[in-house]
Amino acid sequence: MMGPWIDIIVGVMIVIGALFALVASIGILRLNDVYMRMHAGSKAGTLGSGVMLLALAVHASDPGIFTRAVAGVIFFLLTAPVSAHLLATAAYRAGYRPCPETKRDDFKAVIRPGEAN
Repeated sequence: MMGPWIDIIVGVMIVIGALFALVASIGILRLNDVYMRMHAGSKAGTLGSGVMLLALAVHASDPGIFTRAVAGVIFFLLTAPVSAHLLATAAYRAGYRPCPETKRDDFKAVIRPGEAN
């Protein structure tokens, strides 16, 4: 009896995840600098892929697939913010400065250009 409802929920989750992935890809193409693009890719991309993996977990009847899908979501949530921060720090140290529309530069007081540490 729950079969059609599960299919509808999974379909809606897939569409929502795909829309977030679309927003992430448009943000990567349209935003001004590396920091804005990284933010779009890490936030919306993580949310989109996480929702699609949760749709797989809801749809799967196998506990192994469910467990792996939930583990994938947890992996995305733990690694995407850390990797985005590390990439932003490396880009700043390499000399890429925020675009003029950026109002705050919090790295400026902490990291000097060309500093290795």
